[in-house]
Amino acid sequence: MLAIFNIVFPIFSLIFLGWICRKRRILSAGAASELNRFVIWLALPALLFDSMSRLKPADFANLRFIAVFAIGVAVVFLVTAALRLRQKAAAPDVIIDSLGSSYANTGFIGIPLCYLAFGSDGLPPSVIAMVMTACLLFAVAIVLLETCLHAQAAFGQTVAKVGRSLLRNPIMIAPVAGIIVALSGVAIPPGVQQLFKILGGAAGPCALVSLGLFLAQPVRTAGGSPVWLLVAFKLLLQPAVTAVLAYWILPMPRLWADSAVLLAALPIGTGPFMLAELYQREVTAMSRAILFSTTLSLPTIALILAWIAHH
Repeated sequence: MLAIFNIVFPIFSLIFLGWICRKRRILSAGAASELNRFVIWLALPALLFDSMSRLKPADFANLRFIAVFAIGVAVVFLVTAALRLRQKAAAPDVIIDSLGSSYANTGFIGIPLCYLAFGSDGLPPSVIAMVMTACLLFAVAIVLLETCLHAQAAFGQTVAKVGRSLLRNPIMIAPVAGIIVALSGVAIPPGVQQLFKILGGAAGPCALVSLGLFLAQPVRTAGGSPVWLLVAFKLLLQPAVTAVLAYWILPMPRLWADSAVLLAALPIGTGPFMLAELYQREVTAMSRAILFSTTLSLPTIALILAWIAHH
């Protein structure tokens, strides 16, 4: 438990620093939005490009792991969407909520946690999960959001508007550019690599400080908040679905199966909050869902690690 706490402690600390900076008026009310824009337009694209440009075909050799993790994400995403639609939530809110319930904090928590549990053998599955979450799941959510925002136009106009929006979106462009570089074998100059590394390293801390800044603002309550639904689905449903897939339906080597379940059990990452703030949808609910899921993940992850150790 102490080892897990040490991993999540920096996350709570960065959120708290953002919160205290707003409460003490060190940073203004608009700082959360501006910091989030820095992450969206500079830091996160640099991180995504750097991650994708370093990949090799061998990194994706374990297709069963990819399938299991992806199906687990998809099931939770779709179940959340179905429930929120039954509650008559607006389509953009449904997408943000569905992203939140299925978006694991694979970067900040997943990679160090897998290394703690499995040593260096746990790094490949955690890196694959990070790429799938931060690139593919993020991309799906952006495409769906842009489609919803332009849905009132005719089909051809909708496709054109969505296409233009995606081509201007740095979060979509960066990973594609990284894949092209990885496949081409082009060597990136060391200075450029260092630039992307420095910029990308700011993505997580800035997003967490931005989250803390937002949490310090007066709460705007709304009926039918999905916070606890998202937390329960992320911490309980996603690892349960992934476990059934990894151990029984699509069995794989034990370390990869254990890694899939552990990664699926992680709390909600900052990605959904960044999109919620950018599109101004479900910002309050998402900020609280991230905070609560991170807090409650301490005992749930400890239980999963104990179960893995005894089986």
